[in-house]
Amino acid sequence: MINLERFHHVSLSIKDLTKAKHFYGEILGFPEIDRPNFDFPGAWYQVGDQQLHLIVFEESETIRSSEKIETKDGHIAVRVKDYYETLNYLKKMNVKIVEKPNSQSGFAQIFCADPDGNLIEFNVDQKDLKQ
Repeated sequence: MINLERFHHVSLSIKDLTKAKHFYGEILGFPEIDRPNFDFPGAWYQVGDQQLHLIVFEESETIRSSEKIETKDGHIAVRVKDYYETLNYLKKMNVKIVEKPNSQSGFAQIFCADPDGNLIEFNVDQKDLKQ
């Protein structure tokens, strides 16, 4: 058996580092952290006590070709403190979103995509949904 502790990081393939850094760093406000000097470009971000690693890999087979936000597709999920504050901020920043405040999952969810089509879910427990 594997004695699990927690997720350490999620890695996403991207094509355009400048666009990705603008989206994750400037729009979403993820704090960028130091990254080893690999022989390929990318960026690392701190998300709570986990990390997000962006890797420039144009030949990736995981980059979506559709701009449609399909919530059943693979995605990362980030727990946020306030659903409506997050929702209003994303709308103000003109980020295309799909809202699911009453999801059967028990989470109030907001889905969006980064410039390369990687899907991101922001959520809170529905019991903590503030009106």
